[in-house]
Amino acid sequence: MSAKTASNAFDLSTWVASRSKTVDAALDRFLPKASAKPATIHKAMRYSLFAGGKRMRPALVLAAAEACGGKEEAALPLACAVECIHTYSLIHDDLPGMDNDDFRRGKPTNHKVFGEGIAVLAGDALLTQAFEIAALAKGWPRYSHRDLVLEIAKASGSLQLIAGQVADLEGEGKDLSVPQLRYIHERKTSALLCCSVRLGGMSANCTPVQLQALTDFGYNVGLAFQVIDDILDVTQSSEKLGKTAGKDVAAQKATYPRLVGLEKSKKIAAQLTQKAYAALKPFKGKAVALEALARYLLERDR
Repeated sequence: MSAKTASNAFDLSTWVASRSKTVDAALDRFLPKASAKPATIHKAMRYSLFAGGKRMRPALVLAAAEACGGKEEAALPLACAVECIHTYSLIHDDLPGMDNDDFRRGKPTNHKVFGEGIAVLAGDALLTQAFEIAALAKGWPRYSHRDLVLEIAKASGSLQLIAGQVADLEGEGKDLSVPQLRYIHERKTSALLCCSVRLGGMSANCTPVQLQALTDFGYNVGLAFQVIDDILDVTQSSEKLGKTAGKDVAAQKATYPRLVGLEKSKKIAAQLTQKAYAALKPFKGKAVALEALARYLLERDR
C-alpha cells in the first residue's frame, strides 16, 4: 500500500498494517479452528479468509468509527463480519459457473484447492459466520442489533450485492449502457463498501448527519473503487494484480474503459473520489483515515 500521506502527515501504511493485524487476530478468534470437525470446511474458510487480502472493508469500518469518535474494540466485530461477507462473495465469484477464475490474491482459488462443492459450502459458511460475528457487537442507543442485522442483510442480499452479480452475469457479451454498468457497480461493489462505513459509524453511535455523510462517502468511494478495478484489468499484469488480468475483456464484460475509454474512466474515478472527499466535510478534519483511504483507492495499482 502506498505510503502517501494526508495533509497532516497521516501515515496510511502504518495505520492499515496495524488495523489489519488487529482484524486478522480477531478473525482467528471468531472462526472455528482449522482442526474443528469437519476440518475440511474450516480449512477452506480459513484458506480464503487469510489469503492475503487488503482488508479494505474492515479498514473502512474502523476508519469510520474513528471519524465519529468511536472505539476500535466496539467496531471490530462488524469489521470482521463485512470481511467474511466479502470473502464469501469472492469464493463464489471465482467458481466455474461464475467468473471461472484460477487465481485470487496470487494463490489458487478456493475451488481449485478444495473442489467446487466445498468452495460453495465455504462461501455459505462465511456468509453465515458474518451474522454470528455481528451478533457479538453490543448495540448502541441509536442502533440496535436489529439495525445492524438489517444493514448487513440488505447490503449483501438480492437487491444489492447479489443483484450486482446477477446483472454482471447477464450482461456478459451484451452492449450495456453506462447507466446499466453503474447499476452493476453500485450493487456489486459500492453496496458493501458503503455498508462498511455505515457500520463503523453505527458502532460509534453516530448522529444522523454523520451517518448520511458516511453513506455519501461510501457510495462514491465504492463506485470509484470499481472503476479503478476496470482500469487495472486492462493495464496491469496478472502477477501484479494477484488474479487473472484481462478476464473482463475475455468475458466480453461491459467496463468503463470499454464504454467510455481509458482516459475518461480515470477522470470519472477522480471525480467520484472528489465527491467522497466533499462528503466528509461534516467531520471537520477528523476523518483523516477515511480521506487517506479514498486517496489510496484512487491511486492504487493493484
